[in-house]
Amino acid sequence: MTRKKAAGERGDYVPNPCDEPKETEDSREEKQEQINEAGSIIACHKDKIIHCLTIIGQIEGHYLLPQSNKTTKYEHIIPLLVSIEEDDRIDGLLILLNTVGGDVEAGLAIAEVISGMKKPTVSIVLGGGHSIGIPLAVSAKKSFIAKSASMTVHPVRTTGLTLGVPQTFEYFRRMQDRITNFVVENSAVSRERYAQLVLNTGELVMDVGTILDGERAVREGLIDAVGTVSEAIDALYEMIENSSR
Repeated sequence: MTRKKAAGERGDYVPNPCDEPKETEDSREEKQEQINEAGSIIACHKDKIIHCLTIIGQIEGHYLLPQSNKTTKYEHIIPLLVSIEEDDRIDGLLILLNTVGGDVEAGLAIAEVISGMKKPTVSIVLGGGHSIGIPLAVSAKKSFIAKSASMTVHPVRTTGLTLGVPQTFEYFRRMQDRITNFVVENSAVSRERYAQLVLNTGELVMDVGTILDGERAVREGLIDAVGTVSEAIDALYEMIENSSR
């Protein structure tokens, strides 16, 4: 079996997870620590290795959220994504999403890194991929959504003091344009249709926007296909095989 080496190494052997004959107590502890620290794990099938990354809860930005909140920290995820891209041992990335949204700039930063990766990437929305979770879902080269999952499309919102001046409204418009541009460029939905979904006033009682279930998200062109985790993994391995030819 050809053993892969991490980028930047000169010839030192790097253990390949697929070479392990069986799981040991140390390896189980290492996997559990990796899950606890970064919500990720490395898995292999035959000689192909994928990195499974979870994006859950609320996307934490420049301000710390209460400890009672389940969060995904961008300062953890971005370096991890760079290491995945640069590690020659890893063949592809699977992203599991169950998020309520969160900080716009942090979410867009993570989405930009994913969309710029050369390695095969597949995302799947499980439970929910709301708000800034939408750019994260569409950032992968192929996206899935569970049939029971949903996505909430709505305009940018803020908390705290807001000045009722034209400059504030212009700022929100530009922020919304950043999100819209990314979603349109990385999915099959049109700009006009996405704007209609964002500004829909006839669906949410206390808000503006649209809730999309799995099948409707696909019909609208936001997500590529309805599927399961197994189907997402199969699609990722197929992308890896095609990219290696």
